[in-house]
Amino acid sequence: MKINKLILPFIILVISSTFVACSDDDSNGDDSGNSNNFDRSLMLVNWADNIIIPSYENFSSETTALKEASDAFLADQSMQNLTSLREEWEDAYISWQNVEIFNIGPAQDVVMRSFINTYPTNTSNIESFIENSNYNLLDPNLNDEQGFPALDYLLFGAAENDTQIIELYTTAPNAENRRQYLEDVVNRINTLSSEVLEAWQTNYRDVFVENSGSSANSSTNRMANVFMEFYEVRLRNGKIGFPAGVYSGGDPQPGLVEALYNKDLSGRLSLEALRAHQDFFNGTAANVDSSAESFADYLDFLNTMKEGENLSTLINEQYQVSESFISALNPNFFEQINTDNTSMLQAFESLQDNVVYLKSDMFSALSIALEFDSGDGD
Repeated sequence: MKINKLILPFIILVISSTFVACSDDDSNGDDSGNSNNFDRSLMLVNWADNIIIPSYENFSSETTALKEASDAFLADQSMQNLTSLREEWEDAYISWQNVEIFNIGPAQDVVMRSFINTYPTNTSNIESFIENSNYNLLDPNLNDEQGFPALDYLLFGAAENDTQIIELYTTAPNAENRRQYLEDVVNRINTLSSEVLEAWQTNYRDVFVENSGSSANSSTNRMANVFMEFYEVRLRNGKIGFPAGVYSGGDPQPGLVEALYNKDLSGRLSLEALRAHQDFFNGTAANVDSSAESFADYLDFLNTMKEGENLSTLINEQYQVSESFISALNPNFFEQINTDNTSMLQAFESLQDNVVYLKSDMFSALSIALEFDSGDGD
């Protein structure tokens, strides 16, 4: 099973613009009309200029470094160059967690997320492509034969040890084809990152910022849905729920973890994604220690309360609870699931606890229509 092919049936766009009802009678916003007075354009400027574009710049820089390391390895298949390539893959994969949220505009147009992080990767197809040298990575049906998960396999999992992996690229049958496939996968990641960054830097930034209304197609409403879909489907379900067996009748599926072959990375990827999500909620800039207009500010502007506390405070507190649960896990999620899956399930529940605050209470307070269905009844 693949993460995208497990998830995609759940993401059903709803045509109606019915607003999400608040799940708790204690949750309320200021009904004095302040929702019309909050300057969404300032929030959009902060998102675009201080978070989204800088995050894409960081990611593009990392993918360029990945390509350089790949080129060095392809020129000289030494253990030192393989180690450097692996390190750059890891850095770029971590950086990816900070932009995967932004599945809007240019990234959505090129289906970036599907091509870059569909896991687990299809290893049998990869080996077939290497043997036959017959593939086109632009084909949307080949989303699970490329991206970071494919590199995870090619660099860590294609053989039992490092010596054998080096041999696959040097003396083994189809070594030349394997080198070409590695180059093509890396180049594809680098090209996609460059294309999306360029689109944001040229015309899409202004399109995004100028679309500051409150309609269903406004940038704020679309970004809210993208933000929430990432939290539920990609973070809660993809990184934790599916491998922990939440959606397979309680039967753990450790083979669905992110970074399946370099297993010690799975926990760090989850923590980075959670941190990136919280930073976006708070409007925290990508490269400097500052924050500006955000969902949290919007909720505070509306004086949105729940259970006698600011909703933004409750959301941030729950982020921290989830971080504590995930940090306590073995960074190797594959091993964690096989030895103590109960702790994985507890981490899932901690993430689930914030779904009500974010998806129901926040959307209701901001009068934003929910446009996706996670498929789990939340």
